Amino acid sequence: MKNKDITIGKTPAYHVYPDDGAKHPGLIVIHEIWGLNEHVKDVANRFAKEGYSVLAPDLFHDTSFETEVAKGLFEEMHNPETRDEAQKKMRALFAPIQAPEFAEKTLAQLDECVNFLLADEHNNGKLGVIGFCFGGTYALALAAADSRINASVPFYGQPLSAEKIPGLASPVLAFLGEEDQGLIASLPALKEGMQKAGKDFKAVVYPGAGHAFFNDTNPRMYRPEAAKDAWKKTLDFLAQTINN
Repeated sequence: MKNKDITIGKTPAYHVYPDDGAKHPGLIVIHEIWGLNEHVKDVANRFAKEGYSVLAPDLFHDTSFETEVAKGLFEEMHNPETRDEAQKKMRALFAPIQAPEFAEKTLAQLDECVNFLLADEHNNGKLGVIGFCFGGTYALALAAADSRINASVPFYGQPLSAEKIPGLASPVLAFLGEEDQGLIASLPALKEGMQKAGKDFKAVVYPGAGHAFFNDTNPRMYRPEAAKDAWKKTLDFLAQTINN
């Protein structure tokens, strides 16, 4: 297995792939709200060991996002005495990445990542995308915006808007925690929209799990059994869609 830090356009990224001289399916791994950290690189490494050429871009490289402050705010969100004030801080912190121009810029960066992987000597012509939280949202958004994506795996991402669902060309396997109330509330409408549009969409919901249940560096949210099952289902899904 080989890995290297690269830059695609202006976007820093981590590229890891099997060191066997063969061509492999490409996989874009999109980070959580914490950015491209060691956990995301570890996830990328896990996929590379399974036979994928993996690219993990840093989509916050030119933002003023303060990840340590954000982590502290999440702790405050779980404290009843500080929750209200933390919610106000959280909305202010997240406002820049919720702007339409940020979404446009982010999809443009991801388009460059797609170009890179498909042109890379290690790629076999197939490409999937997986993302977590913020990344889950963009794993769906990218699949709806780019027909070159052959599989999409969003973990606890925001649903596609109804007008973007028709653009989805790839099958989707989505993962959510039952305690992630906002996303669970939006799931019926998303399923209905996918069904009406004739899209290949499946959502797996884990009881006793909430947001970020896959992140083994977050002891408060991590749910080992759900994470293990989601990992197996993800590998099976990718084997059927881009690794066959």
